[in-house]
Amino acid sequence: MNQENIRNFCIIAHIDHGKSTLADRLLELTQTVEKRKMKEQLLDQMDLERERGITIKLQPVQMDVTKDGVKYQLNLIDTPGHVDFHYEVSRSLAAVEGAVLLVDATKGVQAQTLANLYLAIEQGLEIIPVVNKVDLPNAEVEKTKKEIIHILGCKEGDILEASGKTGIGVEKFLETIIAKVPAPAGKTEAPLRALIFDSVYDTYKGVVAYVKVVDGTLKRDDVLHMLATGNESVVVEVGCFKPMMTATKELQAGDIGYIATGLKNVAHCRVGDT
Repeated sequence: MNQENIRNFCIIAHIDHGKSTLADRLLELTQTVEKRKMKEQLLDQMDLERERGITIKLQPVQMDVTKDGVKYQLNLIDTPGHVDFHYEVSRSLAAVEGAVLLVDATKGVQAQTLANLYLAIEQGLEIIPVVNKVDLPNAEVEKTKKEIIHILGCKEGDILEASGKTGIGVEKFLETIIAKVPAPAGKTEAPLRALIFDSVYDTYKGVVAYVKVVDGTLKRDDVLHMLATGNESVVVEVGCFKPMMTATKELQAGDIGYIATGLKNVAHCRVGDT
């Protein structure tokens, strides 16, 4: 995928403002997930997340969208909204160029949203404000918009209206992401640099690092060197999230994906390392 056609973004919202439901509609609209495999809050994969209806662990997903005959690759990182997962959110923000500020029209802007929003502004991300749940009878859309304008200093026309449940405004939302979020700035010819923003352990593949490739290209059998811990390993597999891990030939500058490192200890592959 040409780097100019990649858009990396995350969604910032308070707990229960409809982040994961909006992500469901995006997955449906972009046909990333077949209708028969679709279930509510698909990106919440942990049992506890599904039981409680909240997002605990960040989850990346890659969607392909064609607009005006041009194919775009959108990488969304679904982040937790709860105050206890502040660190998870900060790692997600480091891996993207844009952040969607999602506010529930029935509740207005809440404190935790502000804390995460200021993190995004500090990172210099493009902020896209969205008022969600506009279909509800008790939605106070105008009041919520005024609150957003007060915080961001944006124009009213910049604020999108959407409903994760019914799918209102989701297409406009995708178009705005393509138009406003800048493409990643790395160079494919440069030596490899990738930011590790999360990692999980897999019995067969060893430590699997979730990465944003900043510069260079990464393939299977490449030798990896961790800058902070000094550990070395050989790449077992690389791939992207669709939303399940899907192996690909390579990852290039700008891509968000995973690397199966073959390392046996998560401590050897630290989050935040290069």
